Amino acid sequence: MPEQFRDKALPLNQEGVAEVVDRMQVTVAELWAVLNVETRGCGFLADRRPMILFERHIFSRETDHQFDISYPDISNRKSGGYGAGGGAQYERLYRALALDRKAALRSTSWGIGQLMGFNAEISGYAGVEEMVTAMTISENHQLLGMAGEITSNRLDRALRAHDWAAFARGYNGPEYAKNSYDTRLAAAYQKYTLGPLPDLVVRAVQIYLMYLGYHPGSVDGVSGRFTRSALNEFLEQQGLPVTAEINEDQLAILQQEVEKLSD
Repeated sequence: MPEQFRDKALPLNQEGVAEVVDRMQVTVAELWAVLNVETRGCGFLADRRPMILFERHIFSRETDHQFDISYPDISNRKSGGYGAGGGAQYERLYRALALDRKAALRSTSWGIGQLMGFNAEISGYAGVEEMVTAMTISENHQLLGMAGEITSNRLDRALRAHDWAAFARGYNGPEYAKNSYDTRLAAAYQKYTLGPLPDLVVRAVQIYLMYLGYHPGSVDGVSGRFTRSALNEFLEQQGLPVTAEINEDQLAILQQEVEKLSD
């Protein structure tokens, strides 16, 4: 697998959540409402590269349309034409990198918050290269970048006021209502205010299992049937006792196994 854009790929942890909550001056329930509705759920692919989406219309704009005729599938005044998701987006990105590296990176959304490269500076980075490097390290870094964009655009105020329409308008654009972003944010906030928050240990276990080739189901911090089955399979293969609960000891063992992948 290509090593470019792959580093530690660490899952979100409590320290990361606390730092972002403090930076935006919001509650954990408000943050998780945004993560639930406005993000892809997990910031990394199974191969430990950041989740991305390459935007051909942004690349066209960033390069003054000079590649539109010769490479219309990756440089086009019209949005869309994304093709398959996941790793296939990197194939599009690599082609664009060969034409104009900076423009390609700026034309791609990165990580859990789908932070566009052209927003690197307003999100607190010196430039897009620094931003992309941060995106490869951890979901904590990805979430901090997202928080930087939100605070720069003063959308943290809308979050604190629970003005979901204002937040959705600023985050998703004027047509936010087509996808009911505002009502979904309100419902998610209510859910996390009344019920349990995602378990970050469980969520990290799910991510590490995914890196190791197991199938834990959705990365959602909920210990469901698929997660327990994948974990038990891993424990059995390691000659370790199978338990009904997911704990930090298991997480530490999983992390050690993932670290071996880079050795």
